[in-house]
Amino acid sequence: MAKITLKNLAHSYLPNPSAEDDFALKEMTHDWRDGEAYALLGSSGCGKSTLLNIISGLLRPSHGRVLFDGRDVTDQATAERNIAQVFQFPVVYDTMTVRENLAFPLKNRGIAAAEIAERVQRVGRMIGMEATLNHKARGLTADAKQKISLGRGMVREDVNALLFDEPLTVIDPHMKWELRTQLKKLHQDFGHTMIYVTHDQTEALTFADRVVVMYDGRVVQIGTPQELFERPAHTFVGYFIGSPGMNLFDASIDGTKAQIAGTQFDLGTTYATNGGDTKIGVRPEYIRLAPKGLPARVTRVEDVGRHKIIRLELGGQEVSAIAGEGDTVPDGGTHVQFIEGGVNVYEDGWRVPSAKEKDAA
Repeated sequence: MAKITLKNLAHSYLPNPSAEDDFALKEMTHDWRDGEAYALLGSSGCGKSTLLNIISGLLRPSHGRVLFDGRDVTDQATAERNIAQVFQFPVVYDTMTVRENLAFPLKNRGIAAAEIAERVQRVGRMIGMEATLNHKARGLTADAKQKISLGRGMVREDVNALLFDEPLTVIDPHMKWELRTQLKKLHQDFGHTMIYVTHDQTEALTFADRVVVMYDGRVVQIGTPQELFERPAHTFVGYFIGSPGMNLFDASIDGTKAQIAGTQFDLGTTYATNGGDTKIGVRPEYIRLAPKGLPARVTRVEDVGRHKIIRLELGGQEVSAIAGEGDTVPDGGTHVQFIEGGVNVYEDGWRVPSAKEKDAA
């Protein structure tokens, strides 16, 4: 287990980068706590796998340093860093049995045969392959082979970190849930530092203690699932996390007052903006239909069982709200109000703290 420090880290695949857009990873400095489970979350091409490969030692960064427990490992290979990494597509030895595949990293480290047998049996049970431990890996399905790859990472107990690069892509949906549960239990039992790359918010939020959200090569927020939901630090976080994602309204803000689509309302506290592009972000859970407020029109209702998703048109844009299964939804014209505590203000994409938050800090 190790605390991982990324110090002034940046990376470009170009030989002579000269502008910020030349970097696949923009400069960052972060400490990732020893023994925590992190998810690297973001859309394709945002830099998740690049960052993971730099941490593992498969890629040397253009700039900055990587430290494990304060020790500089930037120029060390993966084996020297004592890292276990599981890739998106399975890597197994077809001529070996499932048991031999799982035992391989332990035999390489000279672990006693009895301990190898116990660990392999336990991990085989965890990944649902106990009955096939003596079968050759050749001929197994892609998801079965990926479970072997996961098991090879899970069987080691002495690693500094376990890294997973979209490991459940080829796994069927039911098994995904089971394996996420097992990975979380493995973390609870052994306290490994884990980093899990995914573009799936459900995987990230159910697996991780803290989620690292990436956008355009930059870490835009590191936080707990609750923090990302309630206080997204960037408009991308609000939009990307949640189903539906956060509603974003073009707004003008003057102290405690805001105006959306020609209607003014009270924010309840002061927001100090600096003349940039301002927006108000409100999650669908914090919007309610009301007799007065911002004028809107219901365009459709989607009943998803536990609740209803109401689609509205407000000031020329589509807005989503969530209502209870038994709530009555009017046809056509209505008004919406924002529930207290559910409003976030953004300027040039970044969240602006309110005066109350500044006073509390």
